[in-house]
Amino acid sequence: MANVSPLAPATVPELPTVAGVRLATASAAIRYEGRTDVLLAVFDKGTTVAGVLTRSKCPSAPVDWCRARLAQGRARALVVNSGIANAFTGTKGQVAVKRTAALAAEAVGCKATEVFIASTGVIGEPLDAEKFARVLRPAALAARPENWKAAARAIMTTDTFPKLATATARLGSAQVRINGIAKGAGMIAPDMATMLSFVFTDAPIAAPALRTLLKREVVDTFNAVTVDGDTSTSDTALLFATGAAAHRGAPMIRNASDRRLAEFVHALHAVLADLAEQIARDGEGARKLVRITVKGAVSKHSARRIALSIANSPLVKTAIAGEDANWGRVVMAVGKAGEPAKRDRLSIYFGETRVAAAGARDPSYDEKKVSAYMKRDVIDLTVDLKLGRGLDRVLTCDLTKDYVAINGDYRS
Repeated sequence: MANVSPLAPATVPELPTVAGVRLATASAAIRYEGRTDVLLAVFDKGTTVAGVLTRSKCPSAPVDWCRARLAQGRARALVVNSGIANAFTGTKGQVAVKRTAALAAEAVGCKATEVFIASTGVIGEPLDAEKFARVLRPAALAARPENWKAAARAIMTTDTFPKLATATARLGSAQVRINGIAKGAGMIAPDMATMLSFVFTDAPIAAPALRTLLKREVVDTFNAVTVDGDTSTSDTALLFATGAAAHRGAPMIRNASDRRLAEFVHALHAVLADLAEQIARDGEGARKLVRITVKGAVSKHSARRIALSIANSPLVKTAIAGEDANWGRVVMAVGKAGEPAKRDRLSIYFGETRVAAAGARDPSYDEKKVSAYMKRDVIDLTVDLKLGRGLDRVLTCDLTKDYVAINGDYRS
């Protein structure tokens, strides 16, 4: 595994148990010997599920499987493997997914249609589903409620640290828990949920309501983070609700507009936002987290498109890697976005310092002050268009030589 990113959180959080969820990991030699590469999550009967999946027109076989199963809204197991993505593998990939689901169903004691599957790793290489045969049954027997760190590590590929987040909320008279894990470091662009992420709660929420909540909350979290502008074939975010908190007084929620959900929604957003930032912090080769805010746009949608134009610009990202406040490249990225912008109204800030305004460099520009700011690990870049009230924020990272090295060696 690569050296841990300098932007990694100082500590890995200890996640509490979520009633109705049990986790186990295994080494199946999916791609590499001696590596933990399989996660099995087992859910109590009655667990509901919602998901958002990649918009790629070349989705992986597991994405197709999940898409076909989400309509029923029920889940009893989740199988995730790292090493091979099972994408662009033709009918062999479909057969492998079906076989994996059958093996998991047998191990857990449920229907194959209640098994959800996700894979991450190299695209184009076939996945040998028989490798699951020897690990899933022992994993089901060994599954425990507390195995969160091991679960987060099992799904890593080029990630340098496990990504976990947790929150609690009051629902009715009960406290409910929300835990989340994610993986993602490269091939990250906001066109769904930009990675693999699995979120678990003991709240009793019907699948249609769960679906609405997840789709709404990914907009400003997972869909607002980009590392390299590339959308994966395998992007999957699944939210599982076991309903176990009903025994502690939590009411059954059937409508996403239920006012009793207010605190839960806030907590869910916090978990997703935390995971999204961790993904940006672990961008392949990243040395700086970059928070791009666009305000004064004609709409939020317009602000998002401009922010992404800046965030995905190799010229902007390499300048930040070189600790150069090259606002000219920011102007370029704003201008090419295809959204309303007026050159002579535009203002650009690095941190609190305005570096450009009214179509030119700011008269009070201080190179030394800005250069000192650019040495920080976290860079705030703000663009004010002064055209309207549209506001949005996107997270990204810098683009370093290490990104090229990591991806140049990826299949080697």
